[in-house]
Amino acid sequence: MSESTVLTDVERGEFREHCRISSESCDVLPAGTASWSISKSTLRGGLSDGVDVVEIQHGDLSISVLPTRGMGIWKCDFRGTPIGWQSPVRLPVNPAFVNLKERGGLGWLNGFNELMCRCGLSFHGPPGMDGDAEVTLHGRIANLPAHKVVADVADDGTLSITGTVDECSLFGPALRLESTVSTRVDSNSLTIRDRITNLGGQPTEFEILYHTNFGRPFMEEGSQLAVPVGEIAPRDPHSASGLENWNRYAAPQAGIQEEAFFFDLQTDADGQTEVLLKNAAGDLGVSMAWQKSELPGLTLWKRPQAEADGYVTGLEPGTSLPNLKSFERDQGRLITLKPGESYECGFSMSVFDSEAAVSEAADRVAFRSSAEAVVHASPIEKYSPTV
Repeated sequence: MSESTVLTDVERGEFREHCRISSESCDVLPAGTASWSISKSTLRGGLSDGVDVVEIQHGDLSISVLPTRGMGIWKCDFRGTPIGWQSPVRLPVNPAFVNLKERGGLGWLNGFNELMCRCGLSFHGPPGMDGDAEVTLHGRIANLPAHKVVADVADDGTLSITGTVDECSLFGPALRLESTVSTRVDSNSLTIRDRITNLGGQPTEFEILYHTNFGRPFMEEGSQLAVPVGEIAPRDPHSASGLENWNRYAAPQAGIQEEAFFFDLQTDADGQTEVLLKNAAGDLGVSMAWQKSELPGLTLWKRPQAEADGYVTGLEPGTSLPNLKSFERDQGRLITLKPGESYECGFSMSVFDSEAAVSEAADRVAFRSSAEAVVHASPIEKYSPTV
């Protein structure tokens, strides 16, 4: 049994600026279940004016979802520990104030502050040209609002938000994202499950990358990243200079240049892979797990710059790598959807706040590392277009 509440439905003219569903007002879950709530509000003022925020909260975990920004996740909190990072862009930005073509196609960065935002759907990666078509940094989906948003409470303890976002253009791609963000009461995890559908009448290419970003307290001097590496290659010569310490993090340093690394990951017998970021003491960690068949690529982005500039690392699983679309097409990493065809993908994120729990997660990652890793000392042709 479940109970659904429509928060937004543009086609039917339904919109709730403020709404709260909770254990006090909903009896779907059994008596004695820990307190929980799903609440929706609309921010007013500044660049955040008109941004909808839906917060899922239970005893240990809170998740702030941004339907106005492509169903991205602004931030989370687990038992008082913040999950996310501190961008110079402090508050959510209404896409109406984001010009993607600004700064030579880097305008996407003017609204970038989420724990998780999607890159895609028609394209992602750096700005440039795809034949005669201009592409901007990381695509459009993170700056498109959902036109339908539904909250759902299920009797198995699952709390979820489902949003529908259309990335459509006349004489261009017509793609629909249906995204569900869910967690279970008293869980230390959240799950994102997406379905991308070609609404058009012709085959359409698509790609998606989950730009998932962490700062303190998970990233700090001495933090480490555990990855079941099958193959690793630096993105560029500068990143190659940091290859020896690719899985370790430094203290903030003003003006430092970013590094990026591309991976082919190992999996368990069920095809699942997992990565873990843990703090220096090893008593706090966050993991991401997904099916490699759905998201075969992983990009690691490291930017240990000054705190005021955004001390951050990105763990970015995707159907492709964040290169120009033309390069990814040449490498056979783009997906083509037939008219009406859909593709499903997503990941789960779990938070650990004890040395024992972090160690157990590290053991799971190590278990998947059954073969010796292939390490490339410099960029390679199949991953980096500059080679």
